[in-house]
Amino acid sequence: MSHQTSLVSVSTMKSPNTSKVERPLAKYHSSIWKDHFLSLSTEAMKIDVVMEERAKQLKAEVKKMLMISNRNLLEKLSLVDSIQRLSVFYHFENEIDQILEQIYANYRDFTSIDGDDDLHTISLLFRLLRQHGYRIPCDIFTKFVESNGKFKESLAEDARGILSLYEAANMRVHGEDILEEALDFSVKHLKNIMANSNSKFGAEIEHALKWPLRKDLPKLKGREYITMYQEDPSHSQTLLAFSKLDFNILQKLYQKELKELTRWWKDLNVETNFPYARDRIVECYFWTLGAYFEPQFNVGRKILTKVIAISSILDDTYDAYGTFEELQIFTEAIQRWDRSMVSILPEYMKPLYIAMLNHYKEISKEIGMDENSFHVHTTKEEIKKLARSYFEEAKWLNQNYTPKFKEYMEWALHSTGYFSIISVALIGMGDIVTNEILEWFFRKPKIINASTIICRLMDDIISRKFEQERKHVTSGVECYMEEYECSEEEVCVEFQKQVVDAWKDINEACLHPLDVPMPILMRIVNVSRVINLLYTDEDGYTNANGRTKFLIESLLVNPMPC
Repeated sequence: MSHQTSLVSVSTMKSPNTSKVERPLAKYHSSIWKDHFLSLSTEAMKIDVVMEERAKQLKAEVKKMLMISNRNLLEKLSLVDSIQRLSVFYHFENEIDQILEQIYANYRDFTSIDGDDDLHTISLLFRLLRQHGYRIPCDIFTKFVESNGKFKESLAEDARGILSLYEAANMRVHGEDILEEALDFSVKHLKNIMANSNSKFGAEIEHALKWPLRKDLPKLKGREYITMYQEDPSHSQTLLAFSKLDFNILQKLYQKELKELTRWWKDLNVETNFPYARDRIVECYFWTLGAYFEPQFNVGRKILTKVIAISSILDDTYDAYGTFEELQIFTEAIQRWDRSMVSILPEYMKPLYIAMLNHYKEISKEIGMDENSFHVHTTKEEIKKLARSYFEEAKWLNQNYTPKFKEYMEWALHSTGYFSIISVALIGMGDIVTNEILEWFFRKPKIINASTIICRLMDDIISRKFEQERKHVTSGVECYMEEYECSEEEVCVEFQKQVVDAWKDINEACLHPLDVPMPILMRIVNVSRVINLLYTDEDGYTNANGRTKFLIESLLVNPMPC
């Protein structure tokens, strides 16, 4: 049975009769935020001169701290780690690179010392070097292992060391058995430590077990870590003050950007034009902040937020409103990318189609390139593929067809929208993204496929029950259950294993020698982190009135007390 996407001739198209049509409506909650960000005053978002000058002064002092040469290894590592966790590392990238380069050149001198009292130091060294692309071997942990291959139980008393080992193990790649053992060992003992209500690391451990540093959003971690760092008796008052000030300055910048985006969203009249769709412009911006929070990516945040928002409505149009006949015409219109196609679309589809064409035209202006440039062409091709994948799934539903898992994944990886999101995230980075980078993207290297696998499988695990409450295309869980005759629980375990393997692929791609510069790779790491955050335990995008609301408040609403 062939299931290639086939569309219809324009000459046979006409706008279908949409009266008395039964539609697979979903029950999405309305926007939480309404006009909150639109109502913010200019004064409230103002970054005054005193604030900027104070930040400049503190930044210079932190830079001096980094350049002090007589610090011991642990002091150097701890300072770099704190700067990264506080999410101010983007100010000091050159200084951090110099420090880690020197440490890597001599790391064997630090790791050949006998004894168990340096588990934290060795784990921290390993993680920081791996995060920066250094291919430091995992055999540096051998001295902590017994002859039977198990980690020494005497280490269990070192809560800080065990937590650092756990974070290091999350940087593992395929074939690193000692790090697999490290993960099992650290998780077991961290759970025991967490059960002890007296442990000062309890809250930190609970968060880390769900969202280790490798899979957490830097800016959210920064907000959370400021409080932890403040309670550390050895903290630097200068670094703490700078981190708080930097957080508040960026928050005001984000609020300005979100105010502009909310106005654009309101002009689309989403509540009236697309009442069936998720009204989530603030959550779309939050998603984009996960991709890049640094201030220089303001253009990227603007264009990517709009693409995610448009794609979300597109998803709901295919998934929760459009009839098969309507979607067939709509898909062909998107492939042709021609404003004249508006005339054959149903009335409710016209505003979305026009908004899509307008925004991609706007993208070319925002990035300073012609509409026919390879950069803009790349993003258009990806959203066309996204529409084709949505339509293929609509065909499966229309024909009551359950594909084999391999066929499902071929289309479902595209229907995540992540190929489209990554393409836009890349062109929003500026001159660093050359045509050669985009050609690399088009080849769909392992790191990009890994990111889409994480998105697809975590989404399927979490969203399947809500989606099956109405008429909905079969999910990957059902496809796998039917083909391999296994239980839902067994499928979810298998999917989780595949997600773990995908993270190993991502980690491997971020080790030297690199195919593309590290900033490019970090966009893909970051969008993968967003999925890990939003789709652990719940669909935090669709159901955004719980934990997601709290996270948005902490990042975009509540300033950090200075």
